[in-house]
Amino acid sequence: MAGEEFKQPKKKGMAAQTRLIVVGLLVSTVFIALAGCFATYSLNKNMLTTYRNFAQIISKTLAIEGVEITKDLPEPAKYDTLRTNSLSVLKSNDDIAFITFKDTNSKIIYSTKDDYAERADNARIPLVSSQMTIKNGNQKTNVGSVELALTGTTVDEVSKATRGSLILVFVLAWLVIVGIIYMNSSIITRELRKLHQGVKKISSGEFGYMLDDKDADNEIKELYTAFNDMSERLSRYNEQTIESLTFERNKLESVLMSIVNGVVVCDNHDKVIMVNNYAKRLLEVEEDDILNTQIQDFCDSTGEFCFSDKIAKFKDTPIDDDGSPISFNIEIDQRILKCLISPMFTKSNSYVGYIIIIIDITKEHEMDQLRSNFISNVSHELRTPVTVLRSYIDTLYNFGNDFDFNTQREFIGVMNQEIIRLNRMVNDILDFSRYEAQNLHLEKTKQDVIEIIEDAVNQVQVLAKEHDLTISIMKEPDLPEIPLNVDSISRAFMNILSNAIKYSPDGKRIKVRAERSRDGEYVEVSVEDQGPGLSEKDQKRVFDRFYRVENATHTVKGTGLGLHLVKVTIEKHHQGQVFVNSKEGEGSTFGFRLPINPKEEEPEEYIPKNQLPAESEA
Repeated sequence: MAGEEFKQPKKKGMAAQTRLIVVGLLVSTVFIALAGCFATYSLNKNMLTTYRNFAQIISKTLAIEGVEITKDLPEPAKYDTLRTNSLSVLKSNDDIAFITFKDTNSKIIYSTKDDYAERADNARIPLVSSQMTIKNGNQKTNVGSVELALTGTTVDEVSKATRGSLILVFVLAWLVIVGIIYMNSSIITRELRKLHQGVKKISSGEFGYMLDDKDADNEIKELYTAFNDMSERLSRYNEQTIESLTFERNKLESVLMSIVNGVVVCDNHDKVIMVNNYAKRLLEVEEDDILNTQIQDFCDSTGEFCFSDKIAKFKDTPIDDDGSPISFNIEIDQRILKCLISPMFTKSNSYVGYIIIIIDITKEHEMDQLRSNFISNVSHELRTPVTVLRSYIDTLYNFGNDFDFNTQREFIGVMNQEIIRLNRMVNDILDFSRYEAQNLHLEKTKQDVIEIIEDAVNQVQVLAKEHDLTISIMKEPDLPEIPLNVDSISRAFMNILSNAIKYSPDGKRIKVRAERSRDGEYVEVSVEDQGPGLSEKDQKRVFDRFYRVENATHTVKGTGLGLHLVKVTIEKHHQGQVFVNSKEGEGSTFGFRLPINPKEEEPEEYIPKNQLPAESEA
């Protein structure tokens, strides 16, 4: 019956609106970047074209100036004049890399490369050339040429400034677009965020929450109106049903908490969701320690996971199996708990978990053990006298004529003792069944308890002499007569006195006392022996039915009913009290107290004296 597996939550992806904004922003960025690159490329291209034209103009100007300044000069003077003029031009303009004058045979007259070699090496604009001509009327005579190259300094500066301006412009444009997209998104999503907040309020149980639609658009306002109507309806429904739901839940919890057995409810994931008070007491846990925990993690008093294997077995059982609930026992602080596991289903037959019923069977378990021990003890005790009687009777029957009178008397004496022993056990069993009856009422008359004590002591004198025991009676004078049933009190006192004889070592003394209690309300009878004594644990249970002290010292067999019958006789039928004082190795004192003036009882059923079990003889 495996529980449903947890489903892994899906990872939340990016919202559609957010994806649209991101895509739009990326497209805008790419478009702006491309536009900026195209604008920069076009500007640089135009600037280079203009720069070449500028170089051509300078070369023509230098050609005209060169002709004018050298037309009337002799050849040696032309070099100096051209040199002086060229250096003057280079000093005034950083864009010119070099100037070279050539004659008609392309022989260099002068070149600034000799004076400005470094600048000539930085030439970037291709070489520009212009012819030097002299005009004579309508004829032009070629006297040489001028060549120059430009460094591109101005182009670099203008291009750098232009790129910075363009970048600034496009960045501002990009920011404006981003701002517009953001503001548009904020305007669109503001109403949706308010709606989302309202839905969260409703989901958390805050029914009746209203959205303000004062500044909303028409489409959103209709959505807000529908939401507010839904919230109002939920609020009314909640007000109508919350009281009935609370009542039903409280009723369910009250029923669960008042169940006399322990109840633990688990969901289909083995988590404890409910536990009643009796279960908490049985499992010895607090509610906070077990709620919302895995039931398999609970340990018993030995530290073992007492539910783990059983839950696994239960979950392996098919749901449609009509078998009985799984039953098992666990032990918590010396208590035996019986657990029953059953599945839980909804009206639609859906499996929702299971319930564990916990029943305290400690007393039943102890009673089963006591009954088993009682049957074993009674069988053994009955077998012994029956075996002895059978063997002695068979011997007398077959060989009686061969024995003298004293031997026959001895045989009959042994048989008499075994019959008395057998009679006592039968009386104990009969008394147990009679005295345990709920409506039994014993007939009582006012009697002197001293007479009952003396009669009992006289009956056991023969048995006491066999063990060399001395029995002394210490009685307080002028004890009042008290209402009691003679036979039942005699038998109760005889059981206490017989135990003292059985457990006393040979040659010791047994003290019997009869006196008033300290408060003067009771007559107290006690028997003190010098036997092995009892531990504190045995003293607490020595009057329980079927309980017997079993150790290396206490080896005397019995039914375990004698002292219990004393307790029932004194406390149930005479409104008295039984007690025991003992110390291991120093003897024991058993006794009872009978009230001098007991409360009156209404007889429901009484047993006349002649119908009680016959008194056993010692």
